[in-house]
Amino acid sequence: MPKCWRALPLFFFVASVFASSQSFENTAIVRTVELGGSVVHVTTTYAIKSLEDGQKTYTIALGRDEKVKTSWLEATVKGQNSPLQVKEHAFDANVNYQLVDIALPKALSVNKTLNLVLETVQTHATEPWPTTAGQNDEQALRYTTGLFILSPYATTVQRTKIKALTPRVISFTTPKNIESFAQNTSASKSGATVVYGPYDNIPPSTEEFIEKYQQPITVHYYHEQPVLEVLKLKRLVEISHWGANLNTQDDIVLYNAGPKLKGHFSRLDHQTQAFYKRPAPHVLPALTLHLPAGIRNTYYYDTIGNVSTSKLRITPSVPKNRQGTEFSVLEFKPRYPLLGGWNYSFTLGWDASLEDSASYDKSTGRYIVEVPIMTPILGAVVNKEELTIILPEGATDIQFAAPFPAEANSIETHTTYLDTTGRPALSFNYKDLTVKHAESIFVSYKVSWSAHLKKPIAVGTAFLGLFTLGMIARRVNLTLHQKQKVS
Repeated sequence: MPKCWRALPLFFFVASVFASSQSFENTAIVRTVELGGSVVHVTTTYAIKSLEDGQKTYTIALGRDEKVKTSWLEATVKGQNSPLQVKEHAFDANVNYQLVDIALPKALSVNKTLNLVLETVQTHATEPWPTTAGQNDEQALRYTTGLFILSPYATTVQRTKIKALTPRVISFTTPKNIESFAQNTSASKSGATVVYGPYDNIPPSTEEFIEKYQQPITVHYYHEQPVLEVLKLKRLVEISHWGANLNTQDDIVLYNAGPKLKGHFSRLDHQTQAFYKRPAPHVLPALTLHLPAGIRNTYYYDTIGNVSTSKLRITPSVPKNRQGTEFSVLEFKPRYPLLGGWNYSFTLGWDASLEDSASYDKSTGRYIVEVPIMTPILGAVVNKEELTIILPEGATDIQFAAPFPAEANSIETHTTYLDTTGRPALSFNYKDLTVKHAESIFVSYKVSWSAHLKKPIAVGTAFLGLFTLGMIARRVNLTLHQKQKVS
């Protein structure tokens, strides 16, 4: 499941793990790191064996730096898709790790084995090195992580594989002082993959072991894609029953987090690269987004005005049970190429039929609307998002179901044209979102018939008032000197 962890009492943090470190044994651990730009995917497979009867909970350990970088976490049984429940232990500033409990699908008896898969997404885990690059230079990044995979249980063998997108790995760290765990070479490279291990007979990750043997390892590699971040995303979603419309508007601040441009920008060099179709890897000339199917009235503009260098291929609306399988594709070019250290602010919006996202439960009288949290940008991280969902005027008994908790949420009142008392507005604040977080919030509410009639009554009252004022105005004589009729 996503990063939705709940804290456990401190005494459980201390007592339940290392006091019962003999309840499991790791027969093998394999960690695979898929390097990228702003986002790094890490998949760790644990082959565990139970040493006691009735074991229902397995505990993993994340290094402190790894915990800070992790924005999404999910645990599954190998070969299955259903996520397992995870709970985070209480934070302890005196240790260099964070413990997380995984609820097993069933209790394990003695010597029973199980393969668990822990998938995490790390954000802001790489850095450009060198930090500056010329317009025609290549782009290199560095990624740093811990050598050993921490665990409160003893491990028979463990291995770490770090994979780059291309075989162009510049350098990697060679570990030191680990002769007691490594029989042959401690690190090797094959193609685009750097392998650390195998390391044998690893003891539980106590503070003593971490201080003595744990060490950072760094892989320096060429990356041939722009490193993108969304500094701020402000999404406004307005639900209209009278218009049967769902309007979505995104205000996006896009940032190139690659090496900053060294020297001046040359339009000639940029046009030459475009002509020969060999753009610099750290330059973003265009972007492709997947928007919902069946949208209409799409608009795209920046602070200067409308941007015409875009192409939209709209897919017709699909049934609710097939949503998420087909998309409308927007290909657009920013007003200028986005180089390292540059940002670009723009607004993207569209309308969609409300029936594609909403349903009505006659038994309860509730409307249920599905609202996507974000439009994912492949390979980019959203540093901050503010999501506002404006409900119809008169909506009451508001409830929502979110796939993962927000940093903060609130209910306010939004007033716009033709409103009387204003509309309820739900606000959610998020940070460090990736493609894995591109899920939906389900909002349910009730709207009475009298509330539905508020808007036409308000409009009718306004027009009636205007006509009444007009009638009165025609009958009021404001002449200072009235002419007398001559008989």
